[in-house]
Amino acid sequence: MLQTNKNEKDEKTIDFTLANSKNLLLIFTRNPELGKGKRRLAATVGDQAALDIYNFLLEHTVKITSGLYTDKIVYYSDEVWERDIWDNKIYGKRLQVGDHLGTRMLNAFQDGFASGYEKIIIIGSDMYDLSQEDLEEAFRILAQNDFVLGPAEDGGYYLLGMKKLKPALFKDKKWGTDTVLRDTLNDLENEKRILLETKNDVDYYEDIKDIPAFAPFLKNR
Repeated sequence: MLQTNKNEKDEKTIDFTLANSKNLLLIFTRNPELGKGKRRLAATVGDQAALDIYNFLLEHTVKITSGLYTDKIVYYSDEVWERDIWDNKIYGKRLQVGDHLGTRMLNAFQDGFASGYEKIIIIGSDMYDLSQEDLEEAFRILAQNDFVLGPAEDGGYYLLGMKKLKPALFKDKKWGTDTVLRDTLNDLENEKRILLETKNDVDYYEDIKDIPAFAPFLKNR
């Protein structure tokens, strides 16, 4: 039975493009520690509020991925935590390897394909706009296309999926800048690829100031 959220258990038929052991979701995350991560957000809201917001985003990411019909691996930035928000029965756990984001993502995709997975998607852990349905749709797209990309409003991307490895996607990019999406699309110019809806990730105070869910974290501003 395909569950659209934790409260719905209707009579939907399983979509076998999702209930497939050859699908893999990679989740890149930073270890949530005070004074580390979300530095651009912390510059405005402070270290504690930035950490609280990041933990809230982690909880959201667990919510939208834990029920997904796919294998899932969490890749930690600094060290693997065996006892944390990521349930060991649901998520595999590994350490990101590489000297920059591109290398770390490439290594994760390479490991996934080497393990026999056929469709692999990577996301971060700071996307409040992302839903389980978005992830399901991305895997469906890969049934008919080689690549799927979720553009971010800041010129990057919030999701990348593929069913064949293309190392060029992870090379010669200025990670964290507004040129990443453009350069990635140039690499995919001659490939079968689909773009998802453009969404906004959380990097700055302006990204969340008008969203009611974040109001409790901003009440002192």
